[in-house]
Amino acid sequence: MNALMDMYGGLNFTVLGFPCNQFGLQAPEENHEILNVLQYVRPGGGFLPKFPVFSRIEVNGGDEHPLYVFLKESLPFVNPVIGDIRKLYWSPIKVNDVRWNFEKFLITADGVPYKRYDLHCPFEEVERDIAALLQGGRHSS
Repeated sequence: MNALMDMYGGLNFTVLGFPCNQFGLQAPEENHEILNVLQYVRPGGGFLPKFPVFSRIEVNGGDEHPLYVFLKESLPFVNPVIGDIRKLYWSPIKVNDVRWNFEKFLITADGVPYKRYDLHCPFEEVERDIAALLQGGRHSS
């Protein structure tokens, strides 16, 4: 995500990070610990995000954040496989839920959800769509 900020951060673009502990309990840190965990543990190596990282939220289930309710209603799921439910920490599990960390949503500058990306989506596809939107196009691959 830092690479996208390097490429497009000076334009009408930003990445927003929303930590979530619902996927394998991989983000158990408290909100005040998030940046230190990113810098020293995961991914570590002095990593500092070049984009805003918000407080931890729930993106699925009974307490899902309204932003993710809106995004998931606007853009259908991109992967029909839900995954190993023993690693998913929310209820109820719904077909349009975010499947795992690093699933991405691209939103236009005027707040319209544009495209949803599976966590395995090639970086180049996301980058192409951002470039097209910034150039005023509506191309999507």
